[in-house]
Amino acid sequence: MKILIAPLNWGLGHATRCVPLIRQYLAAGDEVVLGGDGESILLLRQTFPDLRVIDLPSLELRYTDNAQQRGFYLRAIPALIRFTIADHYYLRQQLAIEHFDMIVSDNRFGLFTRQTRCVYMTHQLYVQLPKRLRIFQPLARALHACIYRRYHEVWVPDYADPVNNLAGALAHGHRFDQQAKYIGPLSRFRNQESEIGNRKSGYAILAILSGLEPQRTYFEQELVNRFKESNESVLIVRGKIGGPMTTTQVGSVTLIPHMQDSELLPLMQQAKKIIVRSGYSTIMDLSVLGLLCKAEFHPTPGQSEQEYLAQVFMHRLRGFSTVSHS
Repeated sequence: MKILIAPLNWGLGHATRCVPLIRQYLAAGDEVVLGGDGESILLLRQTFPDLRVIDLPSLELRYTDNAQQRGFYLRAIPALIRFTIADHYYLRQQLAIEHFDMIVSDNRFGLFTRQTRCVYMTHQLYVQLPKRLRIFQPLARALHACIYRRYHEVWVPDYADPVNNLAGALAHGHRFDQQAKYIGPLSRFRNQESEIGNRKSGYAILAILSGLEPQRTYFEQELVNRFKESNESVLIVRGKIGGPMTTTQVGSVTLIPHMQDSELLPLMQQAKKIIVRSGYSTIMDLSVLGLLCKAEFHPTPGQSEQEYLAQVFMHRLRGFSTVSHS
């Protein structure tokens, strides 16, 4: 089969959870083509340098200093409409040139067509809005359902069990569940657990950053200020792909732009604490590796999905995991 896989360029999580799918299709002898741009595609290109890439437009949104402001969500609506129309237009152009046996869209709204089998992958069937906008939540969920019903299949990277799952109310307990196919958590680390070895990292605290600007930078600065005079060694993986791989030292804190999965895995295993955003792909990685008990979650301010997930796992892992709203 010839398969187009296109993750949303919104942080790195949509790309990282496509990694196991790509590996699976390549192992089966299928031809995989990547679609997208930005850091998501840079990450996938580093992992799969031989795969061809089709440029697709990015969703151009930045979180403001106070991402909970209504203005951000009001700006997001026309941006999402433009993004969906552009995606659909680019797909129609590409299908006039070549045929795909399947298209897998990770949260890209416009990659549907009647010409071939189209899959929409999401962990958030039921959109979570901030409290001040909660009155519009039924409308947002209905609009999202209108989008993914245009696809032949909807894949949810979570367990089907309505109780023992990772996404909670984001993907369970509502009437739209019947369309969803629960494919289990997707983690880039799933088949690398045996590669840990006995290496000593030397870092007691590991922080893995990702997400949209300027909040990613704010979070980095906060962590540097918090730990630069610490008695423990701290490593911050900045989540910056494509630039020079320059390591920086600020007191007790070492900062590195990015790490390959094989380098990052032993550091995660050996660290006493792992500081992360509460993005769903990060939660899948930690769950597969059995490391949720080490996590200190910091939801991106104003990103209600992450705030919800952080609260869910705070309660599940009470006494082990902590949550900060920085």
